[in-house]
Amino acid sequence: MSDKHGVLILSPFYEPNVGGVETHLKDLTNYLQRVGRYRVYVLTYQSLTTKSKGASFEKDGDVEIRRIPWIGGNLFHKLEPYPVLEFLYITPWLFFNTLFFMFKHRCHINTIHAQGFNAAFIGRFMSIVFETKLVISIHAIYSLKSSSVLAKSIRWILEKANRVLTLSARSKEELVKIGLPPDSVEVYTYWVDQEVFKPMNRLEAKKKVGWEDKFVVLFVGRFIEIKGMDILLEAAKSINKEIYFAFIGDGPLSVYIKEASERFSNVMFIGKVNNHSLPLYYNAAHMVCVPSQYEEGFGRVIPEALSCGTPVLASNKGGIPEALDETVGICVDPTADNLRQIIETLCQTSEKLQQMQSQCREYALASFSEKNAELIVGSYYG
Repeated sequence: MSDKHGVLILSPFYEPNVGGVETHLKDLTNYLQRVGRYRVYVLTYQSLTTKSKGASFEKDGDVEIRRIPWIGGNLFHKLEPYPVLEFLYITPWLFFNTLFFMFKHRCHINTIHAQGFNAAFIGRFMSIVFETKLVISIHAIYSLKSSSVLAKSIRWILEKANRVLTLSARSKEELVKIGLPPDSVEVYTYWVDQEVFKPMNRLEAKKKVGWEDKFVVLFVGRFIEIKGMDILLEAAKSINKEIYFAFIGDGPLSVYIKEASERFSNVMFIGKVNNHSLPLYYNAAHMVCVPSQYEEGFGRVIPEALSCGTPVLASNKGGIPEALDETVGICVDPTADNLRQIIETLCQTSEKLQQMQSQCREYALASFSEKNAELIVGSYYG
């Protein structure tokens, strides 16, 4: 066996699929590569929700990525409201491929790091059969009822893990309520590369993206209904037309947003943007809006925006309120009317917005630095 600690990151989703989890896992593999004490294997599907599939095999130093071909075409989002069907869609084929991988590479794997419940189900079996540590990361809040079959199933999946990591205190509270021991669950936080996501000259940034003399509210994320783009578009339709709304991302509702950009002069469809180009857009915007309509686990866009010095107007749902405070953003019930009122107020009272901008970077450095990775890495040995 290699003298390096072997980690299998097991996830249905990885880049080039678009989303906060995908970006986080890329950051994690980069961190483990840079530390140098790890041999990392990523086992995932080729993109299930975006057109870009990615190479079936990719190797960069001590990181190997295997992407399994599977049926995509946004089927995942269609099945999302039906947990059993989603489980049957995601899990069996990944289970089979993981079993094959572990038979072949079992001597090189010390820890399986499973992302989400589907991967956790697979990881539970693999950790027993192949006698490895099991770490499970939960990236969402599920509003579980303690007595439900789903809650009992999840408890059964998670109870054999060496460590369960959740993105928010709300998520940990949910898992403890369904029966997990509090000391088996730890709260971790996403981090961002502070040398990539950083403030720059805002006037220059605006000029580069063509937003000179525009007050811009920016949305970054997957184009799916629960992310609240339709609510933000509704606000855009009724607001002062000198306030612009820009949409960056990818997903099944891309056509819907494109059509809105053709009908309304203050709606701008940007589409998919390379992660390293995002700081330019964050700096060119006056604020970022995260209008999630569900109990979101955290919201990775928030630390990215704050690191660039851009305040955030966000939904008050799930773990989002744990990611920011009133010095750098505002949390609100995400209705179109609430969003419109706050955006108009901040546009008209520039002093408040400037005060928040001046505090974002310091807040981000204290809250979202790479030190947050240490808790995850420590769980590989505990």
